Amino acid sequence: MPEIGATLREARMHARIDVSEIEAQTKIRAKYLRALENEEWSLLPGPTFVKSFLRTYAQALGLDAKALVEEYRLHHEGVGEPFEPIVSAPHRARSGSSSRAPRAARPGRAGGSRSGPSRGYVVAVSVIGAVIVLLVVLLATGGGGGSNKSPAASTTARKTKHHTSSSSTAHTHTATSPIVALSLKATAAVYVCLVGDRGRILVHGVELQPGESTSTFHDRRYELRLGNSSVTMYIDGRPRTVPPSSEPIGYSITHARGRQPLSAAHMPTCE
Repeated sequence: MPEIGATLREARMHARIDVSEIEAQTKIRAKYLRALENEEWSLLPGPTFVKSFLRTYAQALGLDAKALVEEYRLHHEGVGEPFEPIVSAPHRARSGSSSRAPRAARPGRAGGSRSGPSRGYVVAVSVIGAVIVLLVVLLATGGGGGSNKSPAASTTARKTKHHTSSSSTAHTHTATSPIVALSLKATAAVYVCLVGDRGRILVHGVELQPGESTSTFHDRRYELRLGNSSVTMYIDGRPRTVPPSSEPIGYSITHARGRQPLSAAHMPTCE
C-alpha cells in the first residue's frame, strides 16, 4: 500500500483542492493537515488525534478512511503503556507475620478484600477521559479565543459565522461531489471550449481536427461549448455521442445530473 502521506497528498492534488479548503471543510488546522501529508507524526498532538484527523481528512477526500487508520496503527502507532493505579492499597501491618513475604497488590483491589477497581481509580480514569475529550474539542475548533469576550464581540462572531456558513453552502456541496472523468475526441473539425469547476479553463477555445483527442480531465463539474456535433464524449470511460447540429452546442456535466444541455446564454466562453 502507498505511504499514508503520499496517498493523501496525491488524492488532494488530483482533485485540485487546496489545503485551506480542506481546513475550512474539516475544521482541522492546515499545519496538522500538512503534517499528515508529510507523515510528521511528532508535530501532531498524539496517536488519538492522529487517527481522528486522519479519518476526517480521508473521508473529505473520498478515500478509505478505515484502511488508512489501520495502516497508521500497524506501522506508526507505538504500543501504549497500561494505566497504573492512581491510588495504591495501604499495607496493613500484622503482628507475628514478619517472616511472611507480602502479597503483591492487585490493581483495583484494596487490601485484597474487595473485588473490582477501586473508587479512586475509577474517578481518576473518568477525569483523564474528560480532559482528553476537552482537548479534542479545543483542537478541532482552533483552540478558542478566550472566555472573556464581550457581548458585542460574541454577537459579531455569531453573525459572521452565519454569513460564512450561508455563503459557503454551494461551495461545500461542490467540494463533496464525486469527480467525473471527461475527454473529447473529434470526428471532424470542431471548436471546443471546456471550463472546469470554479471557472478553470481546461480547453481554451481550440479547434480539434478529425481523430484528435483532448487529455482526460478529472473534475467535479464541467461546462462545455462545442461549435458543432462532430465530437464523441467519454464520460467516466463511456462514449457519448452528440445529437447532429451545425449550431453551437453547450452542456453542463456532473456526476449527479449527468449531461445537461445549456442554453446559448449560459454556454461558457474562452475568450
